[in-house]
Amino acid sequence: VQLVESGGGLVQSGGSLTLSCVGTGFTFSIYGMGWYRQAPGKERELVAIMPARGGMTNYADSVKGRFTISRDNDKNEVTLQMNSLMPEDTAVYYCIAEETYSDLVVPYWGKGILVTVSS
Repeated sequence: VQLVESGGGLVQSGGSLTLSCVGTGFTFSIYGMGWYRQAPGKERELVAIMPARGGMTNYADSVKGRFTISRDNDKNEVTLQMNSLMPEDTAVYYCIAEETYSDLVVPYWGKGILVTVSS
């Protein structure tokens, strides 16, 4: 499993940014896909996760209404559209692929990409 993120960078407060993650080496369509982030000095936290099929997309309360996750199974790509960015959104953003076996979930992580929001 390989996950490669792109689209990070520096943006002003109130601006927008789109992150992309392309997955290779696995059957993309049957994996849950999502994004986590880790700000300096803080633990990694969920941003948004989209199940493989069916189920509800889950967003962190802090990004609801501002961020939108989507996936394109034909392109093996998951994107995170981030609008109305705030300085507190500054973090390294990690793409995650989740393989589910019955009750066991095995996560695979990208290397992460930095998003910096200036005030």
